[in-house]
Amino acid sequence: MKPLVVVTDFVGEPLDIERAVLGSEAEVVAAGALTEGDLAGKVEEARALLVYHFISVTDATLARLKQCKLIVRCGAGTDNVDGKAAAARGIPLANVPDYGTEDVADTALGLMLSLTRGTHRLNMQGRPLDSAWHYKTAAPLRRLRGRVFGVVGLGRIGTAAALRAKAFGMDVVFYDPYVRDGFDKSLGLRRAWSIEELMKQSHVVSLHCPLTDETRRIIRAETLSLMPEGSYLVNTARGDVVDTKALADALAGGKLAGAGIDVLPQEPPSPDDALVKAWRDPRHPAHERLILTPHAAFYTEEGLDDMRRKGCENVLRVLRGEAPRNVVNM
Repeated sequence: MKPLVVVTDFVGEPLDIERAVLGSEAEVVAAGALTEGDLAGKVEEARALLVYHFISVTDATLARLKQCKLIVRCGAGTDNVDGKAAAARGIPLANVPDYGTEDVADTALGLMLSLTRGTHRLNMQGRPLDSAWHYKTAAPLRRLRGRVFGVVGLGRIGTAAALRAKAFGMDVVFYDPYVRDGFDKSLGLRRAWSIEELMKQSHVVSLHCPLTDETRRIIRAETLSLMPEGSYLVNTARGDVVDTKALADALAGGKLAGAGIDVLPQEPPSPDDALVKAWRDPRHPAHERLILTPHAAFYTEEGLDDMRRKGCENVLRVLRGEAPRNVVNM
């Protein structure tokens, strides 16, 4: 009997990519889980799990795995899988760090451009029949060249976003305490040694850090208050990196001119989330200056195919007795 590989969530039939890679050596099935509880009875015999971002995998599930040799988080972030608990049970947790680097970076810059060039706001303001048909409804807008683009997290995606911003003539500064000295020199970037130092000088802040105990709500009322008046925030990282109530307040009060947010602490979001309420309410002062998208920055057809294929190729290594790549918990 072939070993079982379970795709836990997000991706369902037809599993053509998964079977093209694994079909000769494994039985591949989709669990179609919407919650962790949906995995019960479907994963216990799995030799490997391919996990996406719809569900969490905690020790409650890990404890039921009888012969699992690898969990692949098909994406970059691994915060929805308990990596420590998996390691304690001898199960490697790997990610797919390179599937959508350019796609997420492109989205971050796209959000920035929609905000800083006023296209999103002008598009919304021009819809009513009695609206003013004039560029000044989005004023004041400032030229991007020479403005400071702040990057929080200079990993693969953060670096790609930094280089794109640099191509627009922006002055790029980053904060990442884990980047070795001199990396900034090789890319022609400036380094900030604290989040406070970065926030004080950045006209645009783009978030590209993982969600950890260090980064949880690193963007909050105190840090937002340090930004220059009329600045912008872009988040394509993880929702809990930002205190959404504080962001809504900063937008409403005029401290920030706009925000582009692709990720939220709860997805799909609660209708009571302060940011979601502002986004949906035409009377809210932040309504026209806020872009929300449904965790879509990673998505292109090519990127989604890469994510699925690369995750499966890592499973194939393990099934053949080879060491997995991109292990993050051991």
